[in-house]
Amino acid sequence: MKLTEVAPAFLEMAHRTVWCTATTVDSQRRPRSRVLHPIWVWSGERLEGWIATAPTPYKRAHLEASPHIALNYWEPSQDTCLAECRAEWAFDDETRAHVWNLFENGPEPVGYDPAIIPGWDGPTSESFAALRLDPWRLRVFPGTVLLEGRGEVLDWNE
Repeated sequence: MKLTEVAPAFLEMAHRTVWCTATTVDSQRRPRSRVLHPIWVWSGERLEGWIATAPTPYKRAHLEASPHIALNYWEPSQDTCLAECRAEWAFDDETRAHVWNLFENGPEPVGYDPAIIPGWDGPTSESFAALRLDPWRLRVFPGTVLLEGRGEVLDWNE
């Protein structure tokens, strides 16, 4: 399938679900998962994700060992979607301000005021960083496929 067919469905489901399990791998190839809250931007041709996050030593070490992250969204209706991505830290003030504003002005329910996070008093806070996501694979799996045998699984690979 083409990205233009899968990305809009992925974006709708991901933003509706909001939270995902994000998995990275350490230097010994051991996985580590955490729950994160990405925001996605679709240009009509390109999908880009952003995570506003603290650049913890674990996250930094994992992405230094392997700059990849898998993001899996799940809802009780059994709707799931997946993004497998290259991830890159952004520590420059311009990008961090851009990402801060994406979340602060984002649509409900994915948008929120990042200042509610303790220690984040603005986009230039030391404990705030932006993580850029560049997907190479997307999958959208409506729960109706599993539960009712209707619907379509959408899958895109770069």
